[in-house]
Amino acid sequence: MSPRPPVRWGILGTANIARAQLLPALAESGDVAVVVGGRDRDRTEAFARDHGVTRAADGYRAVLEDPEVDAVYVPLPNPLHAEWATAALEAGKAVLCEKPLTTNPTATRALLDVARSTGGLLWESFVFPFQAQHLRLVELIDSGAIGELREIVASFHFPVTRPENIRLSAPMFGGALADVGCYPMRLAHELFGQPVAEAQVAAELGAEVEVEAAGVLTYDDGRRLMLTCGFRRQPETTALLLGTEGLIRVDNPWHPQPGAQIEVRGSGSDPVTESPTVDAHSFTAALRHIGAVLREEAEPVHLASTSALAVAQALGHAREAAGLPLDGSAGSGAGSGGVR
Repeated sequence: MSPRPPVRWGILGTANIARAQLLPALAESGDVAVVVGGRDRDRTEAFARDHGVTRAADGYRAVLEDPEVDAVYVPLPNPLHAEWATAALEAGKAVLCEKPLTTNPTATRALLDVARSTGGLLWESFVFPFQAQHLRLVELIDSGAIGELREIVASFHFPVTRPENIRLSAPMFGGALADVGCYPMRLAHELFGQPVAEAQVAAELGAEVEVEAAGVLTYDDGRRLMLTCGFRRQPETTALLLGTEGLIRVDNPWHPQPGAQIEVRGSGSDPVTESPTVDAHSFTAALRHIGAVLREEAEPVHLASTSALAVAQALGHAREAAGLPLDGSAGSGAGSGGVR
């Protein structure tokens, strides 16, 4: 039996997440980065040389036109996601685009229409639904281990200390909700499968964007997501899944590493601790799946068409409830609502 061919990836830009997350996971999945394209030739060549990418290209378009590229990773600033994901789909490439997929629900709907009309494969880069840990959570919930899931309490915090960090830029659609608050929203979409009916959110503003936010999103069936997110605390990533007959505590629901624990506490039974994660890198399971789809070994799951619009709408509800502009363009002067 011959070894499976690796998926050949092209990368748009030299973002840190490509270095820290995508490239190590490609090595673990057995796939390869064949080209990185950027607007600064020297920087792009240095990135390729330092991180094992086969070659550098001038600009993003050259990556899309490269016949050796099977799939494209789009880790560009948020306002550029829609433009370049669209271009990649129209070039016939499979696309893994960083979250948030776009800056508002209207743009998300338009991008999904492109994927539909081209027949292209588009994934938004929430990778946790592919992971063994998340699959185990779904299995436990479906088995009735905690009764009916009624509420999710989830957090995502880490410190952002450099003022020039793109996450603190309003024109770049930065802010805690778009950057990390969207993770609990995607988890709620995966586990509730309902649209948001109401949101109550308070946000703490920095110079341009919200640097912390907390709130409650109520879904159509009455279930709730309680979320907190921000850039001012030490790293914290936890989730509690609260059911009618127990709960599950998850140490790191977003980017677990081997040894990360989930604890199941059923009614009247002793707590049970498990560590389902086996991959060293959080992107690996998603990349394996994309590879299997491109080799026609698997049907695609978790495509953007199944979740991205619902998450964009949830994010829109949260931003509106906090008094923030829908697409971030108006900066800290827009709205009042729950903003302090």
